[in-house]
Parts: sequence; C-alpha cells; structure tokens
Amino acid sequence: MSFNAGKFNPSEWSAHVPSAPTDDRPEEVKAEMEFGKLTSQKWLATAKYDAKKSFKAPIADDPPYFVVIMTYLNYLVLILIGHIRDYFGMFFTPQHFTAMLSKNGYPPWYASFESFYPRRLKARMDDCFARPIHGVPGRYTACFNRISHDYNKHFLYDGTSTECLNLSSYNYLGFAQSVGKCTDDSVAAVEERGTSAGGPTDVSGHADLLRNTEKILAKFVGKDDSLIFSMGYGTNAHFFTSVLNSKCLVISDSLNHSSARFGIRLSGAAVKVFPHNDMVALERILRESISQGQAKTHRPWKKILICSEGLYSMEGEYCDLPALVSLKEKYHASLFIDEAHSIGALGEHGRGICEYFGISASRVDIMMGTLTKSFGAAGGYIAADQWIIDRLRVDFSTNCYGEAPPPAVLQQINTSLRIIDGQLNGDEGKERLQRIAFNSRYLRLGLKRLGFIVYGNDDAPVIPMLVYTPAKMPAASRMFLKYGVAVVIVGYPATPLISSRIRFCVSAALTKEDIDRILAISNIVGDKMCLKFGSGMAGGEKHPGDWKKGIHPRWSLEEVLAKTPEDCRKEMY
Repeated sequence: MSFNAGKFNPSEWSAHVPSAPTDDRPEEVKAEMEFGKLTSQKWLATAKYDAKKSFKAPIADDPPYFVVIMTYLNYLVLILIGHIRDYFGMFFTPQHFTAMLSKNGYPPWYASFESFYPRRLKARMDDCFARPIHGVPGRYTACFNRISHDYNKHFLYDGTSTECLNLSSYNYLGFAQSVGKCTDDSVAAVEERGTSAGGPTDVSGHADLLRNTEKILAKFVGKDDSLIFSMGYGTNAHFFTSVLNSKCLVISDSLNHSSARFGIRLSGAAVKVFPHNDMVALERILRESISQGQAKTHRPWKKILICSEGLYSMEGEYCDLPALVSLKEKYHASLFIDEAHSIGALGEHGRGICEYFGISASRVDIMMGTLTKSFGAAGGYIAADQWIIDRLRVDFSTNCYGEAPPPAVLQQINTSLRIIDGQLNGDEGKERLQRIAFNSRYLRLGLKRLGFIVYGNDDAPVIPMLVYTPAKMPAASRMFLKYGVAVVIVGYPATPLISSRIRFCVSAALTKEDIDRILAISNIVGDKMCLKFGSGMAGGEKHPGDWKKGIHPRWSLEEVLAKTPEDCRKEMY
C-alpha cells in the first residue's frame, strides 16, 4: 500500500496502532460473525483415512518451466538491484548501514545476506505481514487500515478497520469466540482463581484445574498421562533436553518445525535428517545407524528417536504414520510425533493423526501438541506413558522455571476438550469436526479444479496455493484484502526460494457459502495474476473417461460450485 501525498491529511492519521473500538453489537450478531450457522446437514464430512488403501503422497503438479525461469529471474533482478543500492548507499549514506559496517574495531552486527533479505526483499511486502487486527479472530476478523509513505518502514493508521473473512488463523474448530460455553467458563475461572498461576508448578504447586485438564487431555489422546505448558514452542524446545544426551541419536524429517530442531540442538544429541516422508531413506539411515553405532567409539546408541509431525503446516501434508510405526517397531526405536496442527483437526473424533489412520496411540512413544489452534487457547503438551511423564515432572525445565498456564487458559482447554469429546453441548463438537472436514475438502478440491497448484492431503485444514514469483506474493495478499479476505502469504526462508505460496487456514467457523465466496475471489485473483499453472489432473475427472484419453481439463467456476460440494463429501475422492 503506497502513500498518496495528495490525499494525506496528517490530522487523520497516527503512527500508533489505534485502540480497538467498542463492539456493542448484539450477542447474536457477534456469534454469527465469529461462527457461522450451518445452512444444511449436507455440508458435513468425516476426516478418516481408508485403512484398506496404502498411504500415497498427494498429487501435486510441477510448475511449467517458464514459471520456474521467471521466478529465478525475478529474484536475480531484485538481488542485483538491491546489491547496487547497498554499494552506493554504504558509500554515500553510511548512517543507514551502521549495523552492517565495522565500527571502532568491532565487526558488523549482521552478515551481508542475513540483513539483505529482510531489507531489500521482505521489507517491500511488510504491509502483508503482521497486520494488526482487533476483536476475535473467528469467522471474520477486523484488520486495521494503514498506509506507508516510506516503503513499509513506518505505518500510519486512521483508526478505521475492515472486516474480512478469516483464512489466516489456526482457528481450526472455531473456538475463538467471545460468546459461548468456553468464554463463560473462562470468565468464571478468572473470577474464582484470578489471572495468573503464580509461578512454575515445581514452586507454586500443581493446581487442581491444571491436573484435571492434564488427565482429560491424556484420556482424549489415548495416553496414560500428560503435561501442559504455557508455550507450544517452548514445549518442543525444552522436551528434548530432558530425554536426550550426546549418546543418543535423533532421526528427523527434513521439514520438521524449527522448535523441534532447536530443542534437538540444545540436547546435544547426534542428528540425522531424512527427506520428507521418504520411508526408504529413513530405513536406510536406521540400518546404518544401528550397524555403525556412535561416531568414533561405534558403541550402540543409548536411544534412537524418530521425530516427525502429524501434519506439516507449510505443506498441508500428513506424515506416513503407518510406515513410521512399522519401522519404529521393526528396529526397536522410539517415535516422537508433533501434533501441533493435527490434534483436534483430524480424525472422526478429533483425536489427531493416530485416529485418522486408525493406529493405536500406544504405538507412538511421545505425543506432543499445541493448544493454540484447535482448542482456541495457548500452550503445548506432552502425552506419554505414565513412567515417562513421572520422569519429566522431575526435571522438565519449564516445570522448574516457566510459569504454568493461567486459569482462564486452562479452563478454555478443559471446556473445549469436553465439547469435542461430546461431554458438553450435545453434538456441537461432532458438528465442528465434520464442518472443518467438509470445508477443507471443498476448498482444496475447488482450487485444484480451478487450475491452481495446491499442496497437501485431502482432509488437511492447511491449504497451500502456489504463486512462485516473488512479486505475486504481496500482489495476491493485497488483492484478497481488497475483496475482503484475510490470507497468509509465505515465502523464503519458511519455504524453498521458488515455492512462495498463499496459505489458506480453514476453520469450522466458515460456512459452505463462505467457501463459495472464497473460490469465486480466488478465481478472479488467479485470472488477473496468472496463477493457474495446474494441469487439472489433481482435481479429478471432469467427464468419465477423460484420463484414459489423456485429457485433464480445468473446471469453470460455475462447474466447481455446482459439483464439488457433493463430490468432496465422499470418503476419498
């Protein structure tokens, strides 16, 4: 968003993010804006894998060669111009480059590319990141309107905001609400217990609400016991230091989250990485590691831990859990599954990747997850056998130094878990689970049929739509915002350099009509920006027998809206 001096009135704009306006709308209106009403029982589905079929990687088109070439050329031009500006800037205006220049015998704070990328590339689209919002990030979210007159170094706000359909929050089951059972219970918890836990559990004690919630969570995921912490990232970052040392080996999927990679490095364990979901490579590493043992001494490893994620948030793709469990048992290793994005969002009853594949949770040694996404709360958890949890209670650094979750957060977790499990509010939990399954399938299949290249598995609520060219990232984000849809754009270093994407985060709060609107807007954006690089094969046959004839046609918007809602209700399409 560029600054227009002719329309700028200093008295109307502020450099500070404005305070959120008071929302005095009736509760019925707010409830509808936060969680849309189901318009038909037809718009429900079940996220459950067909155990009779072997796990296959999802179909994903490769981009045409000209798209890859143009993407590299775009980056080449941007990097070249950026280096030219840096060269002359350091010579003529060194005051703007103090962090990159040596001073008083001290080396610069930043290496060249470490600061080059955020200054010369990311800064040009900073208006698309970290947009300030107010209110509940439910079905709709309110984005503050802002402009910049200095290429996104500073922003000015006029105090107004725009309500957008929310495709940018991990509000998978729609529990981000200001009205309802969860909110009422959380408010009551604050009134009864205050706003803070008062310190770490090893110091201030294990509150009854925390213990009760841990038991409910452990039963929900199918484990003996669990530990709940205040921060999801910190859960992974601190877990590995409690169970691993330099005589242990971690075999990690190449796309694992940075929190797990950080925690593994802190533990001092040896690390080997296998390509994403490549079970052949994983087995080869297991065989070599067992036969060769530790480096230098060749003694057996004390532990071999396979580390994977249930659902990869940048790819929208599951781990091959059946194969992971099979290899783990064959070679007597241990298995750690990060269910940050799969718990609550997958499985007939929302119990995550194990339930989705029909595999007993007892066959996974350590189950980690976060409570910020499907449960509308905050924090993370570790669930495992009783003896493991008892051991972790003694020396898990978060228990010793980190404050326990506040009562209101614990109550939100507690109530939302019981709703999902059917203990509260009748069939509300079941409806939420079936709505996110339908919404995820419908939007993903619709985008494929329109001709977009979309990554991921059918039931995954994270839907990455590839845009490739760097200039199209901010253009697409701004265009979606113009049409009233808030989306997330993701690029390097979170993804490979040429695999920039829009990431739709689907929620049970959205209605079928909302998905219709999103598909219509995506169709407009895709046509205007030339984003439809897919062959159409991933969306299925338009007419019976097309594939045998070698025909993979794209679908029109009208055809997608007419046929896809029914098609995506099938167990596997």
